[in-house]
Amino acid sequence: MIETLLSNTPVKPQSAFSHAELPSSARVVIVGGGIVGASVAHHLTLLGWKDVVLLEQGQIGGGTTWHAAGMVGQLRTSNSLTKINKYSVELYKHLQEDLGYDIGWLQVGSLIVGTCEERMTQLRRTAAMAEVFGVEASLLDREASQEKWPLMRSDDVLGGVWLPHDGRVIPGATAVAMAMEAEKRGAAIIESTQVEKVLMSGNRAKGVQTDQGEIQADWVILTGGMWTRQLGLGIDVDIPLYPVEHHYVLSEPIEGAHRNLPCARDPDRAIYFRSLDDGAIKLGAFQARSTPWMVERVPSDFTCGLLDDDWEGFAEPLADGKHRIPALENTSFPKFVNGPESFTPDNQFIVGEPAGVGGLFVLAGFNSVGIASAGGAGKYAAEWLEQGSPTLDLWSVDIRRFASFQNDRSYLRERVTETLGLHYQMAWPNREMETARGIRQTPLSARLRERNACFGSSMGWERANWFAPPGTEPMVEYSFKKQNWAPYVAEEVRGCRENVAILDQSTFAKFTFHGADVKAVLQRLCGANVDVPEGDTVYTGMFNERGTFESDLTLVRLSEEEFYLVSGTAQVNRDFDWITRHIPEGADATLSDVTSLLGVVSVMGPNARQLLSSVTLADLSNEAFPFGTAQEIVINDCRVRAVRISYVGELGWELHGPFGAIPKVYEALREAGANLSVAHAGHYAINAMRLEKAYRAWGHELSTDETPLEAGLGFAIDWETQFLGKEALLEQKSAGARKRLVAFALEDPEPTLWGSEPIYMSGQLAGYTTSGGYSPTLGRAVALGYVKNPSGEGKMTSKAIRAASFHLLNDGRRYEAKPYLRSLYDPMREKMQ
Repeated sequence: MIETLLSNTPVKPQSAFSHAELPSSARVVIVGGGIVGASVAHHLTLLGWKDVVLLEQGQIGGGTTWHAAGMVGQLRTSNSLTKINKYSVELYKHLQEDLGYDIGWLQVGSLIVGTCEERMTQLRRTAAMAEVFGVEASLLDREASQEKWPLMRSDDVLGGVWLPHDGRVIPGATAVAMAMEAEKRGAAIIESTQVEKVLMSGNRAKGVQTDQGEIQADWVILTGGMWTRQLGLGIDVDIPLYPVEHHYVLSEPIEGAHRNLPCARDPDRAIYFRSLDDGAIKLGAFQARSTPWMVERVPSDFTCGLLDDDWEGFAEPLADGKHRIPALENTSFPKFVNGPESFTPDNQFIVGEPAGVGGLFVLAGFNSVGIASAGGAGKYAAEWLEQGSPTLDLWSVDIRRFASFQNDRSYLRERVTETLGLHYQMAWPNREMETARGIRQTPLSARLRERNACFGSSMGWERANWFAPPGTEPMVEYSFKKQNWAPYVAEEVRGCRENVAILDQSTFAKFTFHGADVKAVLQRLCGANVDVPEGDTVYTGMFNERGTFESDLTLVRLSEEEFYLVSGTAQVNRDFDWITRHIPEGADATLSDVTSLLGVVSVMGPNARQLLSSVTLADLSNEAFPFGTAQEIVINDCRVRAVRISYVGELGWELHGPFGAIPKVYEALREAGANLSVAHAGHYAINAMRLEKAYRAWGHELSTDETPLEAGLGFAIDWETQFLGKEALLEQKSAGARKRLVAFALEDPEPTLWGSEPIYMSGQLAGYTTSGGYSPTLGRAVALGYVKNPSGEGKMTSKAIRAASFHLLNDGRRYEAKPYLRSLYDPMREKMQ
């Protein structure tokens, strides 16, 4: 079987397994025997799991796996995803060199070339972060790039990045090898068996119905690639992925080509290419716009199918390939591969337990990186199942990051035309998706559009990022330096810092939580003491058993048995799921998502009290309305909940009210603010101000890899209460944190930071920035980032940070940076209070 998969061209897999009988029950049923499902089976059995069943409707290594390009690159956009791919390389090498499977693994390295200055900036950033993530990478000039790929035309190449430990495999053979290993350890590998539906008992998966009969199971794991979505639809579980055409061609052998040439990518021309064993060239593309497979359901008998050749659609990549490799100009291409692959709305794969469902786990939607990621993804999925929670930060690929509307077929068909091309599009800072927009509007979207707002999208919400002056088109001009909106955002920040600004923050995730047992549930989940007087607010983290973050949020005590919860836009499904999974059976506690019912308009700045007092009769004095409290007030005949907190570090109030009331509140504020020259501030201004205040953000400074002690949020813990993760945090408190969050300001006012810049502590690599931006208030770039002892040993202390010198690496140059352990702006919090 494996030998048949070692051909230069995709070969349909054939059975390599004894026909096992379908069991009536199992501990776990894995649905889908491509490389991902085989990896999960391999790693679960490595952990000692018994009664593992892997079901495949065709043969192992089918689906998308058999026709994949087989390139294995290690470096991804985050530390966690890079760890996944690094492990894949280790695993594939181990399968071949130690276990004797001939999976075609060749460590030929990867070459990425750049042909414009912007691409070279991106490649310098890529190489810099490779060092942070422990991936060997080096920058090459034109001549050195040419030496790596002698058949490549290089007169228009400015340079490249070389990753020597990348490689390639035969995908189908690799899947079979892992399945064979799982079978040796007792897993049942059952081919030619179609799963028709997932069986449910209430909100828990209990097994699968196949065309051969039922299997009861404690866990059902969906690893069925582009078939996974329709299995989810059968049980009302959203798994947003959709098949997209992906093209590559195979040439005749060309002189000078050999099997050890690197895997090469020319992202400026959206092409990749590598040699085959016989000297032929595999040339593929990730074009800016692609074609979704317009199919209602992916047929079950398509497991080893291909779509029709599309030479017309491939004309531009083919021409670009002939430009880059002149020897292809007069070469024939006997094979066209049009293999559909599943893509997601954000070009990241899907892993985890769907919100509100037990016994079900998803690992699918790999966006053409399934071969490179499968080894590590299977390992960390198995660890998640074994431990009961992820063993590293997987939020960027967590299934709960998506909203239900993103599983709509029309939405997916439009969005995935863009996502395939993201592999080779410029990785611009703050790049916004262009397709499937305008899905969700805040109560103020139309009014802010009239004020020339440039909108971005978060969880489908159209959110004002910044405001262009009259007569200026609100369009972003992307750059790695200051983008065109920088002066406009600076004015928004100045208006808020020096006067007063109106902000639309309606996209916050918002919940009501009521019942006799609500306080007890929250006290178990939250590090802070939630038993505060009615009307008080509490900022708190929610932690897991390891003491790392599951979320951070603000609570408002409404009554003895009711709280109002507010968290970040992207956290809505995650927070709802985390809280509801931890409500004890029989407890009187009901959580309701009111995000789409309530809007938020905020008034922030030193003149916020003056503006708000002009539209309400409520007493807004410090004595009557202290910081950290909430009251109901009336504005323009609308009752809203005014919450005196701030994410920008100024005096201000968030005004929470029904969607229908928010426009009336806004109009009252706008009209009253005319005499004050009230400003409008968008999301970019909010982000700049939160960086000046060194406020943390979920997915940047806070994740399941960080504790509150490392994040500098120990002040938000009440050690007298009993909360999840307390034991782990007490141990860390005693031993000392091994990393610390530090704020930085560059001494040089010219560069711009975006996040993901390496941090050097006294000349040694010590971490990287988690957020970065330009501070209009300080007149220089600022950033946040975690630092560890460069030696890797011992705790990180404030004394050590203050005694060290720091530099941030930006576009190949190290810039001196001043460290701060407190806020860069108003560290004593005098302005807010």
